[in-house]
This record gives sequence, C-alpha cells and structure tokens, in this order.
Amino acid sequence: MTEIKRYKILGKGGVAANGGIGQWSLPQDGKPGAWMPKIENIEPCVRGYHLCRVEDLVCWLNKEIYEAEGRGEFVRHVDKDVFPEARLLRKLDAWDEKSARLFAADCAERVLHLFEKRHPNDNRPRAAIRTARDFADGKITKEQLAAAWAAARDAAWAADWAAARDAAGDAERKLQTEHLQKILGIQEHP
Repeated sequence: MTEIKRYKILGKGGVAANGGIGQWSLPQDGKPGAWMPKIENIEPCVRGYHLCRVEDLVCWLNKEIYEAEGRGEFVRHVDKDVFPEARLLRKLDAWDEKSARLFAADCAERVLHLFEKRHPNDNRPRAAIRTARDFADGKITKEQLAAAWAAARDAAWAADWAAARDAAGDAERKLQTEHLQKILGIQEHP
C-alpha cells in the first residue's frame, strides 16, 4: 500500500486540534509514530484522519506541525485530505510560539495597507503588529501584548475585513504558503 506524505496540525503534545479528538502517537528517537487505528467509511469533517498538503497549512495552523503520511484510498476535500490510516513522521521544530507570532505579524503586515486605505488615521493594527513582534523578541510583557491586541480587536470591529480578505485573496494565500515553507524548511512546491 502506498504512503502519501502530508502534514498534520495538532495541539500541544500531539493532541487533536481544529475540531478533532484524541491523542496521536508521537515520533520518538527519529522514528515515526505508530499508525493510528484504521477508520472505515471515511468522510471529510466526520470520520478519518485529516492531513494537509503544504498549500493547506495556512488554513489550519495551531501549536504543532508534523510531517505525516496517510495510506489507503483518501478523499480530497477543499483544504485537506482524509485518510483511513495515518501516522506522524516528525515534528517540525521550526514552528514554535515565536515563529507563529512572527508569521502572523508578517501576514497581517502584508495586508495592513488594505485597512489603512479605508481607515488612514487608525494606527491600532500597525501598533498591534509592532507589539506582537516586540513580544516575540522578549521586549515587552504579556500585559502590554494584551492591551495592544485589545486595541487591534476594536479596530477590526470597525473595519470591513471581508472586503480586505477578498482583495488579498488567493495571491496572499500563496505568499503566506511560500513564507511558511521558508520558516518550516519545507522544500516541496504546491
């Protein structure tokens, strides 16, 4: 049976995230984790092991990212592949709290001009991005970070983010994917 390389997004310590349940068998000492129990009658968002292609990663980010493999007949569903069997091959250690925060700041900064065009005198999102970078670099406290994000959240309520998201669209997702690949050291092309 052919194994297909994909990626799995999980919570801390291999706990299922993004709507999943259960604990995954983690890779240890350079060896893959055990194959998860086979699931019959797979169905996207209902039953099966949901794995990502590299271009899907930005849709599912969480605490941990693993290189994984699935085997068996799988179902392609919008932004994931669903397999009857899967296992984790290795944790991508480049993804941690700092790289996640900096990645989010990079992505927000690339579309900030869309917000600023509609709200030219509102600097709350720009300040929040700067604060996120400062926190990732250990320059400010959690309390200062929380205050900046509260201001950015208030700005977001005032903005038309649906219009900004539509304007950024597929081109931005492609840029985010390429940037994330660099952070993670992934060489494959979507």
